[in-house]
This record gives sequence, structure tokens and C-alpha cells, in this order.
Amino acid sequence: MENAETTVSGALVDMSAAMQSIWDAAGRVVVDYSLSVVGAILVLIIGFIVAGMVRRWVYSGLKRLPDSDETLNLFLAKAARYAVLVVVFVTVLTQFGVQTASIITALGAAGIAIGLALQGTLQNIASGIMLLFLRPFEVGDYIETGAASGVVKEIGLFATEFETLDGLYVLAPNSSVWGSSVTNYSRHPRRRFDLVVGIGYGDDIDKAFAAFQALIDGHDKVLKDPEPFIYVSNLGDSAVEVTCRIWMKSADWWTASRELIKLAKERFDADGLSIPYPQTDVHLYRSEAA
Repeated sequence: MENAETTVSGALVDMSAAMQSIWDAAGRVVVDYSLSVVGAILVLIIGFIVAGMVRRWVYSGLKRLPDSDETLNLFLAKAARYAVLVVVFVTVLTQFGVQTASIITALGAAGIAIGLALQGTLQNIASGIMLLFLRPFEVGDYIETGAASGVVKEIGLFATEFETLDGLYVLAPNSSVWGSSVTNYSRHPRRRFDLVVGIGYGDDIDKAFAAFQALIDGHDKVLKDPEPFIYVSNLGDSAVEVTCRIWMKSADWWTASRELIKLAKERFDADGLSIPYPQTDVHLYRSEAA
């Protein structure tokens, strides 16, 4: 009986010792991983702050360079931030004992899988790189593409940001911008404007020419080179169309062209030149039988 009690007591002692050992080991694991988690959180916070600072330093440093390009400055600044974040994430993983070689191997395998799954995203990256190197447009240009139209605010790694003339924000994937034709209204310093006004068939064409000449001579936004050209462009159904072909600076095109249309109407009215409405003449003939 005593032997049985001794055996049970020994078993309880051994179990208690085993439980205590497990508890101590669990406590050490919790403490170790708690420190690792706290350290990882601190590394992430500091890393994000440093990444933002590096982005600002790179951008401001590139801005000081002569002939620096705004589009390339933004791209390189973002690339520097992403590089810092990659280092931060690798550092966080090492906090948990993950080997760097294992990380590289895992990233390689994950890269292949992600590349197959995200072909569209990779296409956007490739398109963004082509846009940066070939430069069909830059930040601040007003362009029109198959995807959107507006002032370019930023060319990112995945998408291009626009602001439309009515103040809307548009985010277009780089692949859609690169895959369509691009009309850049800000690329060249000069832009042509054809001002077309129809006059009546009974009006004096030379008088219309003189009205156009006086109009462009008195406007400071009209360039003298190339020289303006005034001509009859069409004999329409209701009017003789007179065209004044002029050139102006691209930055002045929108406001100056709208102003010239208004001034042309006022000038033609003052000179007694009619701008006829579309009309149809009907001629009635009495037949002999009737």
C-alpha cells in the first residue's frame, strides 16, 4: 500500500515538475516573442518615418540640380522610399529569426507566382517605365489620351494622375495611357487657331478681310511670326466662310481664342457685316398646265 502511494506521489511530483518546465518554457517564449513583436513594431514605425524622410531628401536634392525634371524627380523619390521599406521589412523578418537566404528564396518563388497572377500590374509598371524614359508628356502638361484627359499631376509606378479642367481627379493605369495615342497640348510653345466667321453672300469679302486684320492687329496675344493668314475657306449653303489663321503661345491659347471669338462678333456687327443664320431658299414656279 505504501509502495502504491509512493508511486502515485512520485508521479504527481514528476507531472508537477513537467508542467512547471512547460510553463517556464512558455513564459520564456512569450517574453522572447513579445520583445520581438515590440521590436518589429518599433522598426516598422521608425522605418516608415525614415522612408518618408528619404523621399523628401531625394526629391529636394534632385530639385536643386540644374535642368532637373519634375517627372523623374517624383519617380526617383518614390523609388528611394520603396527601397527603404524593403530593407525595413527584411529587418522585421530577421527579428523573428528568419534567415536572409530563406527570405531571398521565398521572395524569388513568390515573385514568380505573383508575376503570373499580376500580369496586368507588371504591364502597368513596364508602361510607367516607358513613359518616364520616352517622355511623351511631363508633369504639368495638358494631354488627351484614350484613358483620360487633363493636366498631368504625377506619373507613378502603376498609374498616372490627372486633374481635369473642371477640377476632377482621374487615376488612369499606365498600360491604358501607354497603349493609346497621346495628344499633348502643352508640348510645343506655339499653337494655331483658326477663327472662322460666315458672312452673307451679299456682304463685301474685302471688308471682312479688313475687319479680321484690324482685329488681330489690336490683339497682343496674336503672334506676328508665323504671319496670320486670312482667306475664304468655304462657300456654304447659307454663308461665305472667311477664316483667319493665327498663331499664339500654347499657354495663351484657351483664353485668347475664346476672347477673339467674342471680339470678332462685335467687330463684324460694328462694320455692318452680317453673320447669317442657316437658311433655305424655296422657289415656287407656276406651271402652264395649272
